Amino acid sequence: MTSLFDLTGQVALVTGANMGLGQAIAVGLAQAGADIVAVGRSASDETATLVEAAGRRLFQVKADLSTTEPIERVVFEAYAAAGRLDILVNNAGIIRRADSLDFTEEDWDAVMNTNLKTVFFLSQAVAKRWVADNRGGKIINVVSMLSFQGGLRVPSYTASKSGLAGITKTLCNEWAAKGINVNGLAPGYFATNNTAQLQADEVRNRQILERIPAGRWGTPEDLAGAAVFLASRAADYMHGAIVPVDGGWLAR
Repeated sequence: MTSLFDLTGQVALVTGANMGLGQAIAVGLAQAGADIVAVGRSASDETATLVEAAGRRLFQVKADLSTTEPIERVVFEAYAAAGRLDILVNNAGIIRRADSLDFTEEDWDAVMNTNLKTVFFLSQAVAKRWVADNRGGKIINVVSMLSFQGGLRVPSYTASKSGLAGITKTLCNEWAAKGINVNGLAPGYFATNNTAQLQADEVRNRQILERIPAGRWGTPEDLAGAAVFLASRAADYMHGAIVPVDGGWLAR
């Protein structure tokens, strides 16, 4: 059974792998046997150290994913460095917080471009390569609890993550027959930079913890196992699924 989760010989491209959830996913995939292509604006040196400690290689591709401009270069450099791609994890994302009455067009566009538009076109670019090579692959989109709920003071983030859940299903419908699995991971409330404001707000932090049956914020490492599952042969018949990893938040 353990061989179903073995990623030895595979290569995973992980966006936003320099810290937080992306780093934990990259390290988890490496521990399962995959080499990693880390894509992002910032260096992933710490992630590289952790991946190498797991006995795998990490290749860094510098790119600002706030626009679609670097996408073709990213895919080219990933293949040039690693020789292949088997897994794409669309993790990179940003958030802007403000009352909806005050929310700016600039913040709306920034979030939608990074969290939705670039994710779609990077997925498209990788899938085109897989189809041209007559092979399949695994795409994992990191969505959110706000793919299911409205949230507060994050209209563009909610819109982008709801849209990404929809895109996950759309791509599943078109690409499953081509051997490409497209699924989503929906993290609950995780202790990362994106949620620092919520953690620091005593009232909101208490409200969040009171609703989580597990009684704690998630840690990035809590997401790694689900990512390995969706990337592995164990999930070969998983298409268009959104897997919550939320400490029971949605069940409450």
